[in-house]
Amino acid sequence: MKKLPVALALATVFMVPGAMARTVDAVASFSVLADIVKEVGGDHVVVKSLVGPNGDPHSFEPTPQDSQSLAKADVVFVSGLGLEGWMDRLIKASGYNGKVIVTSQGIETRSMEEEGETITDPHAWNSMQNGVTYATNVMNALIAADPEDAGYFRQHGSAYIARLNKLDAWAQKSFAAIPQEKRRIVTSHDAFGYFGQRYHVSFMSPVGFSTESEASAADVAGLITQLKETHVHSYFIENQTDPRLVKQIASAAGAKPGGELYPEALTEKDGPADSYVAAFTHNVNAMIASMK
Repeated sequence: MKKLPVALALATVFMVPGAMARTVDAVASFSVLADIVKEVGGDHVVVKSLVGPNGDPHSFEPTPQDSQSLAKADVVFVSGLGLEGWMDRLIKASGYNGKVIVTSQGIETRSMEEEGETITDPHAWNSMQNGVTYATNVMNALIAADPEDAGYFRQHGSAYIARLNKLDAWAQKSFAAIPQEKRRIVTSHDAFGYFGQRYHVSFMSPVGFSTESEASAADVAGLITQLKETHVHSYFIENQTDPRLVKQIASAAGAKPGGELYPEALTEKDGPADSYVAAFTHNVNAMIASMK
């Protein structure tokens, strides 16, 4: 029998089980979604977020490097609902012809009138109930992209989904302990509609669904009056938006700063919101603290 070279023989003996398993090369449109893909995919996924930490997915401008990342990807994940208005152009420029997974698929959307048009609210993930749908869609897409590792994705994904369900129940219970008339929050732009719908919290903001929207003088004056009438005492800035307008409005209404929220962009690693779970947990705790 022919003998194996010593180095190859040792490599065969000490090979780690699963070391040769496939790794899915994924691209996600923004940091929150990238984290969900990472949590579901575990060691069998490498994911790049096009919009980085503290980045605004509404106003993002892709680079040639982003196009190259897309061209090499096995699967691309987007939130959809009009969030990534730049994605179609990027896909066309990159030559990517694989699957684009819309992770908000199956969610009951909400909309509002904005400048005479009916606009779909794209911020569905801010309700943790919807976060479960996102994670489930990601899990199914990874199984389709890499059927050999289906068992791993189901185990990893199911454990993560169970964690998200617990967070959803915790948030519901936490807000239910606060009187309804105190569940009012002022933020930079209208990114918490699904959150408010799920946990019965009222949000007020000078700007609509997109951070690129502009508030009129009448809108600003109306919001100041509303804040005074409803006795909202604190306001929140967002890590991906310019805080100046909401600060001016809050000052005119006599509201004090309540801290920072993370509705659509995670922080750098080891920051207060460096994962989807951490961001949601922080947002809930910060809001409840301001209501008390």
